[in-house]
Amino acid sequence: MSPLAPYGALLLRLALGTMWLAHGLLKVFVFGIAGTVGFFEQLGLPGPLAYLVILAEIGGGLLILLGLHGRFVSLALTPVMLGAAWVHAGNGWVFSAPNGGWEYPVFLIAAGLAHALLGDGALALRSSRAPDAGRALPAAA
Repeated sequence: MSPLAPYGALLLRLALGTMWLAHGLLKVFVFGIAGTVGFFEQLGLPGPLAYLVILAEIGGGLLILLGLHGRFVSLALTPVMLGAAWVHAGNGWVFSAPNGGWEYPVFLIAAGLAHALLGDGALALRSSRAPDAGRALPAAA
């Protein structure tokens, strides 16, 4: 593994954490909490679920940015983006299309899963590691 790999994981972690934080803050400061609740209800989802999603996105984004068990947080946030992909699936591929498309949520699912597999990288406050994370993988033949 490259000695720069922990910094690649750090870059992924910072980008992903920033995205989650921005996504949650968008619901608070742009759409408004009441607007977000109304949108969830319009989709047929329970309104209180909006509060949980906002909390998960803001709290999860902060935890990922800090490197506090980020890989587990990324896994825990995957259902949120699966929901977003479901909401936008009928709008087409491009997220800039009216009502947004599905490629952005699906990309974020992939980025979150990559983060979960790679780990928190350099400068994490408390990296979440698998029991064998310190052991090198065998070289491919």
